[in-house]
Amino acid sequence: MTAGEVIAFRSAGKVFPDGTEAVRDISFELRAGEFLSIVGPSGCGKSTLLRMASGLGPATSGEVARKVENIGSVFQDATLLPWRTVRQNVELLAELEGAAPTERARLATEAIRLVGLDGFESHHPKALSGGMRMRTSVARALTMKPPLFLLDEPFGALDEITRGTLNEELMRLFVSERFAAIFITHSIAEAVYLSSRVLVLSPRPGRIVAEIEIPFAYPRSPELRFDPEFARLSSEVSHALRETYA
Repeated sequence: MTAGEVIAFRSAGKVFPDGTEAVRDISFELRAGEFLSIVGPSGCGKSTLLRMASGLGPATSGEVARKVENIGSVFQDATLLPWRTVRQNVELLAELEGAAPTERARLATEAIRLVGLDGFESHHPKALSGGMRMRTSVARALTMKPPLFLLDEPFGALDEITRGTLNEELMRLFVSERFAAIFITHSIAEAVYLSSRVLVLSPRPGRIVAEIEIPFAYPRSPELRFDPEFARLSSEVSHALRETYA
């Protein structure tokens, strides 16, 4: 891997034991401080790519080379333990790593503050909104200070207003923590707003059919969505997606 690379896919593919080919000949690199979004039709292998990136679903051809082992993962379901409070859920990863109680508390306090959940530490998941549950999930991942975040449609089940707010929160966290990120989404506007680059995948087996650089500087204002260049880039991503069905 070259200097600064966090993860690299080199002609990577995945075929499941039943013969289903999920992705084919995937090649891209992610460097420290980059935010990469992946969009594509349902069933094209986007989530499979994340599992390959995490090491949970190894490639069956080619190579996935990771420079880091400490990875933060956030999914569409917040996957919180209902019997644990916000603080106890946020402390979970540090607890599993054997961190001392005082260190777990310090890490959780910092992460809870970063995601704006101060005052909700003693609440259980059932008392939280969908957006607050997702913030708790993000905070839990933040406790381990991962240099690489894998986010699998984390805001896909939320209403548009909450989703927009969490886009801005994620942007703020990315700017302050400067982790590398691979973000799966079906929303073109979300991908363009958050990303340094957007990859477009074909229908299964997923292949990269377009790579679009997003040149806007960070941090980005919500008003960016009304910029003509934002509209042009969104149209370019949309066109590349439509071409996958041609």
